[in-house]
Amino acid sequence: MKTALVWGAGGDIGRALVAQLVADEWTVYAIAHYPGDQALEALTPHVMDANVSVPYEVQMAITTLSQEVPQLDLWIYAAGDITSAKVAEMGPEAWERILDANLNGAFLTTHYSLPLLADEAHLVFIGAISERLRLPGLGAYAAAKAGLEAFIEALSKEERKRRVTLVRPAAVTTSFWEKVPFRMPANALSPEAVAQRVLEAHYQGHKGILDLSE
Repeated sequence: MKTALVWGAGGDIGRALVAQLVADEWTVYAIAHYPGDQALEALTPHVMDANVSVPYEVQMAITTLSQEVPQLDLWIYAAGDITSAKVAEMGPEAWERILDANLNGAFLTTHYSLPLLADEAHLVFIGAISERLRLPGLGAYAAAKAGLEAFIEALSKEERKRRVTLVRPAAVTTSFWEKVPFRMPANALSPEAVAQRVLEAHYQGHKGILDLSE
C-alpha cells in the first residue's frame, strides 16, 4: 500500500493534494494546524493536528504516525502563510510568523520525518517563484520562499538516494489573495491543477525543480 504524508493539508493546495492522492488509492496521512476540518476528514480518516513551527508538536505528530505506518513513500510540505506589510510597518511577530510557516516549518517537519521515510521516498515542497515576489509589502514572504529554495538545494545533496522536488507555481487561486492587495491573474492555476501536476511529476520519477509557470 502506497503511503503519503501531507503537511499543511488544511490549506487549499494541501487539501487538493490529499483529494488527488486518495483518488489514486493512496493511504494519506494529513496534518493540519487546526483540528475539526470536516472537508479534510471526509477525504481521509488519518487527520492530525500540529503547528509546523512548534518542534514538540511536529515531533509528537511523527511519533504518533510511526506507530501506525512503518514508512512513508511520498512526503509533501504544503504549509505556508502570507502577509502584505512594508518593512517599516511590519512587527517582528508578523515576520516570524511568515518565516515559520514557509521556511522554519519546512526544516522542522523534514528533520523529524526523515527517519520515517522509505529509502527511496519522494520529498515535495510547495514553493513559489520567489524572484517575482520581491515587491513592496512581500519582503517576508519572498525572503522565506528564497530561503526555502536554498534549503531544498542543500537537502537534495544530503539525501541523494531520495528524490527531492521543489514545486514553483505561479499564481494559484487560493485564499492567500485575500491577504494581499494584488489582483489575481486571469491565468492563475487552481489548487486541483497544481495537485494534478505534482502527482504526475511523482509518477514520472521527477526530481529537482518543477516549474508550473509555463
